[in-house]
Amino acid sequence: MTREHGSVLWFTGLSGAGKTTTATYMVHKLKEQGRQVELLDGDELRDTICKGLGFSREERLENIKRITYLAKLLSRNGVDVLVSAITPYKEMREHAKAQLPGYVEIYVKCPLHVCEMRDVKGLYAKARSGAISQFTGITDAYDEPSNPDITLCTSTATLEQNGETILAWLGHVSPLEKSTSRRD
Repeated sequence: MTREHGSVLWFTGLSGAGKTTTATYMVHKLKEQGRQVELLDGDELRDTICKGLGFSREERLENIKRITYLAKLLSRNGVDVLVSAITPYKEMREHAKAQLPGYVEIYVKCPLHVCEMRDVKGLYAKARSGAISQFTGITDAYDEPSNPDITLCTSTATLEQNGETILAWLGHVSPLEKSTSRRD
């Protein structure tokens, strides 16, 4: 990560996979290193700058475009941005990558049944009963990343282990080098 342009660590995965938990942990770790860091949480953004958007493919893409724009503003001013958003479609992640020079794709991988067990809001049960339509992983697709920069498995690794994986990757690859070297 460079000081003149912040990185954008984009956490993608199913609802309940551990994206926000991991991103929040990383905010604290990066701040301990003296970095300027901002967390953009998909759920919070849907209640503010993305309010009123539904869950059609087009509305989801608009949601990601807005988050990408905000991340770009922050990162170009030296802020390291951590984005926690499901980002279910490959085209969304490609859009973010094309717009954000310091983009680092972090796939927070977790089996669906584990995500359902973690679901304190009961969203998966509502989706399975038909009460929620277009729910990622149940009634709507999630395009699993084919070549993320980092893959974290939150069902088998601890939060601390996943944090160390991210820190190790960031220590070996700067945002400018990343475009030619990808690691898992």
